[in-house]
Amino acid sequence: MFLTLLISMSIFTSCQRIEANTAEEKYLPAQTLNDVSYGKDTAQRMDIYLPAGRKTDSTKAVVLIHGGGWSSGSKAEFTAYIDSFQRRMPGYAVFNINYRLYNGENVFPAQENDVKKALSFISEKAGEYHINKNKIVLLGVSAGGHLALLQAYKYKDPAIAAVIDFFGPADLMSMYQKPWHPYVTFALQMVTGTSPAANAALYKASSPVNFITTEAAPTLIFHGGQDQVVNISQSRELKNKLDQAGVKNELVVYPSQKHGWYGPTLSNSFDRIEKFLAENVK
Repeated sequence: MFLTLLISMSIFTSCQRIEANTAEEKYLPAQTLNDVSYGKDTAQRMDIYLPAGRKTDSTKAVVLIHGGGWSSGSKAEFTAYIDSFQRRMPGYAVFNINYRLYNGENVFPAQENDVKKALSFISEKAGEYHINKNKIVLLGVSAGGHLALLQAYKYKDPAIAAVIDFFGPADLMSMYQKPWHPYVTFALQMVTGTSPAANAALYKASSPVNFITTEAAPTLIFHGGQDQVVNISQSRELKNKLDQAGVKNELVVYPSQKHGWYGPTLSNSFDRIEKFLAENVK
């Protein structure tokens, strides 16, 4: 009789805790956290935008990774678009990250390691932030697109639900061997500190296409047909590899656009992102 009473009390108390936690999550207000540290370096910072009413079991997250040739740029590039993300994706928390840049030091894979570290931090804090760590989307632009693809395909923890790539390099080896501009080989040598002839393993390990499997995350790719910085051949190669593996993907080409765009074209990109995520991240 006493044992039965104890079990009943335990179940009742547990139910009370679950109801309390559910009630607490239901009324969580929106919250913005600026320059949150995910590492010891001053560059290892992120801005966090948490939606109102978020819940650990259902709230998704999008992680924004800026471009700049791995040697410039910052999370500030995305600041003007946070409102658009929040309006179009109200059920998502937004994490806008910085990472260490090449500056004579911090050669690759420092940037890759920082993205991995940031994702581990977000995953570990999922309970505190009331987000679902199994519903994380990566969105990167240019060098950030490369880092997003590499993280999504190369690492299994946390698993990435989808990746959105704006004209990111996908195969550093082919970039070096078949450059579309003399600066391409120079830039790659600078950021990696080496060449394929001296360290082929690094170039292969830094190329997202080498890690595509049948389990790769659904991928949405954007590219300008007149891009002179990252040739469209990189996105076409990426799509071909994804198609061969049977991975859900879409390549959107804007024939007259270069390395980035604004106005109606960008609005169209946002429309396509909304649709792609609605279909692939439940």
